[in-house]
Amino acid sequence: MTDLVVHFQRPDGWGDAVYIHYWDTRPAATGSTWPGVPMTAEDDEWFVYRFQDVVAARFLFHDGHGRQTADLHRQSDGWFGVDGQWHERQPKAPSKQKDRRKGQKTNPAEHGSRLGPVEGRTDFREETIYFLLTARFYDGDASNNFFCRDRIRFNGAGEAVDPHWRGDFKGLIQRLDYIRELGFSAIWITPPIENRSGLDYHGYHGYDWTRIDPRLESPGASYQDLINEAHARGIKVIQDVVINHSCQFGIRGKVWIDHLPMKYYVPQGAEQGNVNHGPYQGNLGNYAWPNRDDLDNPVAPQWYRERHARDPEGREPLVDPKTGETVPKPGYEPGRFFGIDANTLDPEWYHQEGFIMGGDWESAYPLQHRHMAGDCIDLATERWNVKEYIIGAIQRYLDMGVDALRIDTVKHIERDNLLEYVNAWKAHKPGLFVFGENLVKGYGWGDLGGGDNGPSEIRPWWYTRLGYDPRDPNAGGDSGFPQLDFGLFSTFRDNLSRGSFEGVARVLEMDWIYGNATELVTFLQNHDVGPDNDFRFRFKGEQWMAAAAYNLLWTVRGIPCLYFGEEIEFMKGAPQDVIGNEDTLDQTGRAYFGDHISDERIAETQGHPLYQHVRRLNQIRRAIPALQKAPMSHLNEWGSGLSFVRDHNDGESYAVVGLTIGGGQDITVGGVREGNYRDAVSGRETAAHDGNLSFHVQANSAGIYVLDGPGKIGEDGVYLR
Repeated sequence: MTDLVVHFQRPDGWGDAVYIHYWDTRPAATGSTWPGVPMTAEDDEWFVYRFQDVVAARFLFHDGHGRQTADLHRQSDGWFGVDGQWHERQPKAPSKQKDRRKGQKTNPAEHGSRLGPVEGRTDFREETIYFLLTARFYDGDASNNFFCRDRIRFNGAGEAVDPHWRGDFKGLIQRLDYIRELGFSAIWITPPIENRSGLDYHGYHGYDWTRIDPRLESPGASYQDLINEAHARGIKVIQDVVINHSCQFGIRGKVWIDHLPMKYYVPQGAEQGNVNHGPYQGNLGNYAWPNRDDLDNPVAPQWYRERHARDPEGREPLVDPKTGETVPKPGYEPGRFFGIDANTLDPEWYHQEGFIMGGDWESAYPLQHRHMAGDCIDLATERWNVKEYIIGAIQRYLDMGVDALRIDTVKHIERDNLLEYVNAWKAHKPGLFVFGENLVKGYGWGDLGGGDNGPSEIRPWWYTRLGYDPRDPNAGGDSGFPQLDFGLFSTFRDNLSRGSFEGVARVLEMDWIYGNATELVTFLQNHDVGPDNDFRFRFKGEQWMAAAAYNLLWTVRGIPCLYFGEEIEFMKGAPQDVIGNEDTLDQTGRAYFGDHISDERIAETQGHPLYQHVRRLNQIRRAIPALQKAPMSHLNEWGSGLSFVRDHNDGESYAVVGLTIGGGQDITVGGVREGNYRDAVSGRETAAHDGNLSFHVQANSAGIYVLDGPGKIGEDGVYLR
């Protein structure tokens, strides 16, 4: 019988020795005991192991110090390279591979964080997501910084500081290694398209879907450069997409919304030329453009285009064609400059049914046909011209290499209409992962009950299904459009924020209502909401509570997502967005993060206990397919603890999980598969007897016992030990 020979190329950052731990060999079912068998060193960082009289085996490679590969399978000779792929013959060593035995320096970004090529990772459940507001993350190019008109921060000397558009693609590229070292394999960025409004730094006030906002790009740091640099590090790019609405100024080249040029607006009690508002000196027109007006829309009327091109000081009299009044005129109707008249909107592009009010937020028709806010004007998404424009624009970014899409304000678009967009993009790029944001402050079960005050037709589960019975999710199959898991998130105010898991099981037991619950995107907080008080604040519980929350999110079904700064309790307890009339961004969860990841402070940031905690959770999840893809079963919750089973492909990867919040506990899970289990947290090994697995979990930690598993993954920290 021919032997099976496997070769492994040691990655940068690994220890000197390499081991192979194997099981399920064929034809004779044998296996090693942990830590396995030392491999034999070859040249150029390669190691080899020969299975005698074996034609197939399952195994993993590790260095005995917590760095290891995922579970692998091979039934023919092969070389497993540092690119994370199998090769039929020995590949050439990459130029960046270092020889530690000669004392050369290794790349710290590779340490325990190696990711395979993005094109080889076709199941998005294998990823974990780092979500960031690009303009608030890291400033790589001060020349593209920009102050919005609203919420300008002034220092004690009256100088404008902290520009809203501060972070950019150049800065993000410079800190991709920080994200990779933290263990994330995908970044979700806010919409990068051109925006227009008085406070548009976040990207959700689209003006031109076909262009990237120049306040994000720099020479050598375009959107394409960002995508390329992310992919070179094995990081996928998720682009945020707004379909529901445009800004209040229309869409460049497509539709005009009637306004007067902002350079002619004069606040009550002021006079033209004497406005003193930070960089907006003289008038409120765009200070960064020569003619102080940024609405360069070619479909604007001739009178507007003529004024757009000249009179930057806004002093030449202009007659308002709607009222006959002459501007500039102090205190003259701000709505003519910044607002809209819904009755005059172009019905080819916009709905004309006014603004959402009161109970409209829980009623499908007004929610989907009225304007959300004065700077979020509801597009007629059902019209062919709107579809053609937005679908075509986003396809360009998919062609550039964007790996996944996040869809904003899902419940504001009727499901079947929205799926036309989603399915068009998935047809354009087969295998594309698309998920949506359907914000709900409750379980979100709609007509299924649970105290919900809104119908199923605007709830997350409805968009993951194809049926039409609001009381029967199984009336239709999986739509292929998973959602952010607001149902699970909404319980955190009453459990995790109080040091408990109570009520979590009630939500997880309802996973059957979703098309595929393992594709839901889970989170503790984001740019809009947090699990405290009325959901308006960044998580402000004690640090151990946050650690327990991440233990939950990284082990239950779904794809974990971390909002930037959570790894160091950034802006803990601050409102996620501005609340008071005088609030500026530095007082909110959207404050500038870059100071914490500057060259001078990044080591301090990476030493934070939660940074280390999340990093290890990412290592563990990446190594155990059951934690990535398996549904949940054997669910048991008792307030201070939670246990469950994750079974992927009928035992191919099988994990028994116990979580504690508060004190340490002894946990027993019944009805599990027989065999030997190894804890990915502690390295302890135990066996199931009569279908029961018993183990102890330290306070605020986790037990992740994997059947025939690799043992301990990563290094002990404050909360995983």
